[in-house]
Amino acid sequence: MIRINLLPFRLARKKENIRRQVSIFFLSILLLVSALTWYTLGIKNAIEEKQRETDRINAQIAIYKEKADRVSEIQKRLKILEDKLQIVESLKQKRDEQLVLLEDLQVRLVPEQMWIETLDADERTVTVTGIAFDNPTIANFMKRLEASDLFQEIDLKQTRIKKFDEGTSLKAFELKCQKRSGTTETTVKGS
Repeated sequence: MIRINLLPFRLARKKENIRRQVSIFFLSILLLVSALTWYTLGIKNAIEEKQRETDRINAQIAIYKEKADRVSEIQKRLKILEDKLQIVESLKQKRDEQLVLLEDLQVRLVPEQMWIETLDADERTVTVTGIAFDNPTIANFMKRLEASDLFQEIDLKQTRIKKFDEGTSLKAFELKCQKRSGTTETTVKGS
């Protein structure tokens, strides 16, 4: 029988298997490194894209914040302007109210027998000081004021005799009148 020595063939086959396994191992490592590099680059690109988007959104936020600040400043100015307009309207109403009050007092005066020296008015009361020839003239004036739609209570605070240089003595008086609530405003709006 013939004997064949297969050891060198087996040894060569073993070396070939080892070479193939080492090649597959290095190829696998190369593929793994390539895949990880590709994955890392993809993640890096996604992060850069998100960063650019964040920067763009922050820029837009800054623009809109500036516009919102301008709008809030305009709203503040508008509120101040509305307050000023309300004050002006209130002053106009008060002025008109005073005119109505003066016109009414002028109509209620007893002609050529009395005159008013001072007139002091606030929200609820009107104080009138004046000079009349006698007490019945003052009483007549008070009756005329009571007939007015503007006043509800007329109180005579004081009367005194006031002497003048020519030896003439007249009656100085002070009246305190309560305003009727709401009548001046309706009178002003109606005129």
